[in-house]
Amino acid sequence: MKTLKITPLVIGLLIGFSACNSNADKPEAEVKSVMPVKTITLEKTIVQRTTQYTSTLIPFEEVNYAPAQPGRINKIHVEVGDHVKKGQLLVEMDRTQLAQAMLQLEDANVNFQRMEMLLKQNSISQQQYDQAKMAADLANSNVKYLKENTTLIAPFSGIVTAKYYEDGEVYSGAPNTASGKAAIINIQQIALLKAVVHVSESYFPSIKEGMEASFTTDIYPGKTFKGSVYRIYPTINEATRSFKTEIKIDNPDEALRPGMFTRVELKLDEIESLVVPAIAIVKQDGTNNHFIYVYENGIAKQIEVTIGKRINDKVEVISPEVKEGMQLIIAGQARLMAGDAVTISE
Repeated sequence: MKTLKITPLVIGLLIGFSACNSNADKPEAEVKSVMPVKTITLEKTIVQRTTQYTSTLIPFEEVNYAPAQPGRINKIHVEVGDHVKKGQLLVEMDRTQLAQAMLQLEDANVNFQRMEMLLKQNSISQQQYDQAKMAADLANSNVKYLKENTTLIAPFSGIVTAKYYEDGEVYSGAPNTASGKAAIINIQQIALLKAVVHVSESYFPSIKEGMEASFTTDIYPGKTFKGSVYRIYPTINEATRSFKTEIKIDNPDEALRPGMFTRVELKLDEIESLVVPAIAIVKQDGTNNHFIYVYENGIAKQIEVTIGKRINDKVEVISPEVKEGMQLIIAGQARLMAGDAVTISE
């Protein structure tokens, strides 16, 4: 019987064949090559927190101007589009009632002076004196009231935006404006405008009076107008979970007008945050989920993040897992899967 002799050459061939069969049986992922990537170290930077809303501009002050009672209009001294100054005479009403009231006041004053002399001589009772004084006071009050309502004076500087009557017509007191109020003319202050925005309740501790705001409108592309918060409503709307905030905007050249649509950006507090190059963000197809990859002991670790403020070519990322000092992968991340083996290339 012959004995099989195994030589060193045979042993080598057997080992090589076994290794080839072993690699052929392994899944493709186990033999995948290590991916080269580039990284940067994550560092915190100062970020200005902002929040944006849309609104419609309205006049800072507006009045539907009319006397307290109906009457004939003698003269309207302004037309639509006229600029008016505070204290300027706008409308004169019929003064017949005022003339009668002034005569009654003169008579009441004469009677009161006579009663005052008689009281000093003890010729009348205190009650008679008091009645004469009351009549004089009432007559004086009536004259003052009629003076205020026969001459309408501009309560602030602004522009006439509507005129509802003509000279000689009778003001009836019936509602005749879009707001359901009665008026002879409408005046709006537009050198100063305001916007009312409904701010999310989460920002209530951050919104302060005097806080800066900026306005943009499609009518003036590329131009930004400055404003500031001047009134914060004290309650939260339980249906919308928001609170009203009024923002004023200086408009000395009257480029902006009431009724214009605008976008409002409120500048909140400054905080330290992690900002990464926008190219480092990977968006999952078909979703709104965003990820970054960090290098960790030769492995690409995938972290889901929320996108914050965009600053030029960088983006703020928000996640409890993202820490300062991590090695962020900024090149090669588009081909990565969570857990892939990676190496840092120079």
